[in-house]
Amino acid sequence: MYAVIRAGGKQYRVAPGDVIRVESQGTGTNGQIEFSDVLAVSAGDGQIGKPQSGALVTGDVIEQGREKKILVFHYKRKKQYKKLRGHRQNYTAVRITELAFDGQKFTAPELPMKVAKPKKTATVETEKVKAEAKAHKAPAKKKAAAKKSVVKKAAPKKKK
Repeated sequence: MYAVIRAGGKQYRVAPGDVIRVESQGTGTNGQIEFSDVLAVSAGDGQIGKPQSGALVTGDVIEQGREKKILVFHYKRKKQYKKLRGHRQNYTAVRITELAFDGQKFTAPELPMKVAKPKKTATVETEKVKAEAKAHKAPAKKKAAAKKSVVKKAAPKKKK
């Protein structure tokens, strides 16, 4: 099951559970975005068709950020013309949760909640061992001074 949607002037092929990066969108309602501009849908293998007017794709906003910087360089040879500009496009990462058309609904499986791992705390004994190791450390040895090399002077030129 997949659908082809239009968002931000581009077309995306999406299925339930996919994560896509679209041009920056508003957060929508409760972090959900609805894409109503559905161009094509496929309910099974080898079946594709144009949906009725009620087709809808729903997704959750995962993150909003900026893409990597691209450099735009304008140059005209022999004219001493160079111009360098940088650009970073804003994006919204969306996880597709539901495709609905012609009375059918296809939903993505729920993601398991991430459980925070407990932080490891250093015990008192290990801290004492580390402190003792620092205290018993031998002092650093001094390095011997490097010998200077002797530079020979060039012999004076003979007079004729």
